[in-house]
Formats: sequence, C-alpha cells, structure tokens
Amino acid sequence: MKSTVDLIPARILNEFVYCPRLAYLEWVQGDFEHNVYTLEGRFQHRNVDKESTTHPSSSGFSAGDSSTPVHERSLTLSSPSEGLIARMDLVEIEGRRARPVDYKRGHVPENDAMAFDPERVQLCAQGLILRDNGYECDEGFLYFTGSKTRIRVPFDDDLVAFTRLKVRELGDTAEAGTPPLPLVDSPKCPKCSLVGICLPDEIHALRQEDEGTPRVRALAAPRDLGKPLYVVEQGARIGRSGANLEVKKAREVLAKAHIAETSQVSLIGNVQITTQAVRALAQNGIPVCHFSYGGWFTAITTGMQHKNVELRMRQFAMARDREKSLDLARAFTRGKIRNSRTFLRRNHAEPPPEIVRSLAQLADQARHAESSESLLGIEGLAARKYFSEFSGMLKTGQDVAFDFQGRNRRPPRDPVNALLSFAYGLLVKEMTVVCLAAGFDPYLGFYHRPKYGRPALALDLAEEFRPILADSTVVTVLNNAEIRPEDFVVRQGACALKPAGRKRFLGAWERRLNTSIRHPRFNYSMSYRKIFSVQVRLLGRHLQGELSEYPSFVTR
Repeated sequence: MKSTVDLIPARILNEFVYCPRLAYLEWVQGDFEHNVYTLEGRFQHRNVDKESTTHPSSSGFSAGDSSTPVHERSLTLSSPSEGLIARMDLVEIEGRRARPVDYKRGHVPENDAMAFDPERVQLCAQGLILRDNGYECDEGFLYFTGSKTRIRVPFDDDLVAFTRLKVRELGDTAEAGTPPLPLVDSPKCPKCSLVGICLPDEIHALRQEDEGTPRVRALAAPRDLGKPLYVVEQGARIGRSGANLEVKKAREVLAKAHIAETSQVSLIGNVQITTQAVRALAQNGIPVCHFSYGGWFTAITTGMQHKNVELRMRQFAMARDREKSLDLARAFTRGKIRNSRTFLRRNHAEPPPEIVRSLAQLADQARHAESSESLLGIEGLAARKYFSEFSGMLKTGQDVAFDFQGRNRRPPRDPVNALLSFAYGLLVKEMTVVCLAAGFDPYLGFYHRPKYGRPALALDLAEEFRPILADSTVVTVLNNAEIRPEDFVVRQGACALKPAGRKRFLGAWERRLNTSIRHPRFNYSMSYRKIFSVQVRLLGRHLQGELSEYPSFVTR
C-alpha cells in the first residue's frame, strides 16, 4: 500500500496521457509556470474550487443513505490501492451512488467520444477513487465551460483498464529517474505552459544538428513579464501593503510595485525590508538579492528551494567527475573568449589583427585544454589581450575623461573598473536567480571551484555573457555620457558610483537585458534575460543525458 505522498494525482495522470514529459517535469521535478490557458482554467474553476462545508467520510456514507442529493465541491479523496489521489471539482452523491463532474475550459471536442483521452482518464481515475471509498460509480461528466455543456463518460471496462495501465506507466516513468524525450514537432507544445522549461524544439534541434536544421518554433514569451525592483536609496525600507510592495523613507512613499508583477528585488547598501514583505515574496517565489554599497553581490533570500533534488544529484555527481567538469569548463571558457573577440571586433575603432587572431587561437586551445590548470592559463592570457585593447572601445574627446589602463578589482581603483565590477556583480546575481529557479545549487560549479559563499555555478554560466552584456553596458554608458566623472567617489584608493549614477547604470543594464536579439542557434527573437533561462535549462538537459554537450551561447 502506498503512502499519501506517493499517490499519483489524477490531474498529473491527465498530463501523462497528454504528454509524458509534461507530467514528469511537473510531478517529479516540480516545474510549473502559468500561461494564459492555465490562468483561464483557474478562473473557470473559481466556484468549484470553494470547498463544501460537509464531506462524506472516507469509509462510508455520512450523507450516503439519504435520498436527498448532495453536491460536494473541491473534494479531496485518495485510494492507496489504486495508487491515486484527486481533488474533484464536483461530486454528485445520491444514496450510495456518486458521479464526479470535472470542469474543463474551452468547447466540446469534435470527435466521436466528444472528449479527449486525457480528460476521460482523469475522470475515470476519480471514479476509481470513489469506488475505493465505498461508492457506486459507473459514470462521470465533463463540463466544458466554453460550450456550457455536460458530456457523459461511462466507466466501462476498456476505459478502466486503460486508466490503470497509465497509472502503472506513470509510476514506472517516475521511478526511471530520467524525463521522457520531448514530443517531436507537436502542435501541443506551443500552447504548453512549460514550453520554456521543456524546450522541445531546441532539444531536438541540438540532438540533430548533423542532420540539417530542424524547425525551431519561437517561444511563446520572448521576454519575462515580471519586472525587477532595485532599491538604492540609503535608509529606505520595503514593506508590504496588501498586494503591493511599498518603498518608504521616513514617512514618504518613494515607490510602489505590485508583487505579482515583480520578478526579483535587489537591495543595494543600507536598505531594510520587513518580515511581512520577505514572507510575501518567498511565497510567490520572488528572490531578494542583497548588495553592498559598493555593488558586491553578497547574499540572496529565497523561499523553499526548488524540489528538483534529482537535478542537484546529477549536478553533484558531475562536479565530482573531473573529466566531465573539464568538458563544461572548456565550453564556458571558449564561449567567453569567442564573445570577447566578437565584441572587440564590433566596437574597437581599429581592432589590432594580431589580437583578433590570437583570441581566435586561444578559443580553439580552450576547446582542447587537457586540464583545468591549463584552461585557467588560456583564459587569463585571453583576458589580458582583450583588456589591453579595451580602451580602444571607449570614445575619447573633450567631454570624456575616462582612462583605462587595465583591469583591477577588490577594490576597483578607477571609474571604468568600478563599472565593470558592478556589472559583473549584477550578472552573477541574474545567474544565481535563474539557477535557483531551475533547481540547481548555485554554489557548486564545474569550472569555478567551491569556496565558502561563492556562487560558483552562477560564475560559470556568467562567463560567456561577460563581454556581450556587462562590458557592453559599461562601454555604452560611457560612450553615450550617461555616466560622467562626477558620478564617482574615490576614497582610500577605492572607486564607487554615487547613488544618482548607480540609478542610471541600473536603467542601462535593464535596457540591455531586455534587448531582443535573434538567437544564433534557434533563429528566433528573445531577450537576453530569457536567454539566461534557456541556457540554464539546456545545462540541466545536458546533465540529465538529453544533450551530449552543453551548447554555450556564442553571438554572431
């Protein structure tokens, strides 16, 4: 007999019949995202989701022997012998006889059964649960809200056998520990709320690169809909007011943000946040990122971590495998060097041919590095060559007084290095957020070795984006005079942005992240912030054996 936590929800059984991978991602790995269809379905369920005040006992008929019909809404029952559990929209009970009614969005399907197999199986599963709880149940109804029509579904022997077969198959799939492959070019995928997590077309395209260029359909959401909230006003305090966050200083309200429309909160310097606000953000899966006044990313506050322990087990196992970790380190480093070369060629007034050639050679050497030590040497040499020409990407003239003599940090000693360090901190913050959202442990990397408090995996994934996002934002704000010399303060050899300059830089950073580009591999448009999520998910697919190698993001 199974415990309650092992029982298969009837809703997940529906998804398994519809798409085995969808059921695995949602039930086993704990992935879920809303889209317009799931939100519409929730709205259509708003009445039946209100629980009844009375419930039949699990063993019999507290309401059962009466001839008066009873309607139970949002009723949860389980059947350990069938291995099922369900929250039923509506159960009509008359004496010992019970009939489940399941509400569905949309219209009645135009097929012989006037219903699809996933919905019929879900309803039959509810009937089997009711039978195991002592009721007579040989039929149920599907109510389609678009047509306002009930469709009768008899629980005949064929449907019962098919339902029990799918229960066994779903249990076996979950036990296998590997998600089923995505559907191939299926019309189901574009409307699925998990398409950005599953990445069906992308996975098949990467698996079949040698066989031509398979069709890759654009993701439904090319950019994230939520907006980040940055608070840089020293002494400010974030509190909760109903469904909103309020940023106050003294008694003055500086800003408001709707919690449901917020993707993350970043506190820079001496900014406070109330327990009520933290709890509301945690319950909605919104992280709170903490930065020092100088812009160092120091901590992150989140709710309960993503429950995909299976992915973290794969991550830990691969991190212990030196050869597999080196393969990933090569991909991260090669992507960084190639993007550095591309960025230099695009933005340098006269890129030295010998530097451009050298970066191409170093990228090739990174691909064949025999050890992590040699890879570090290759990366360090590439960085020195790249930053030796960084000043050639900065405009010079009477209105610009920035001088870059080379990379320095901890602390940065000049304005350009202060901006670079701040941008790198923001980039690592973004990668930490998406790692947590995907179920990774951001502190265990494959290239950057574990160190107390260092988000090594986030640093790994940030490598290929440093030149095309962080460096690009710095060059843009300096060349456009959005940030000027008077926006910096220098004390005891350390340079940092003043609050006004920091606000303008954050605005430029967000503009860059929300820039829509054509993906070099999949050939559809999406924002850089959305690309972060895709890259992290692709890393997960590599760890789980769906992809033979990690496809680093290399811009054209």
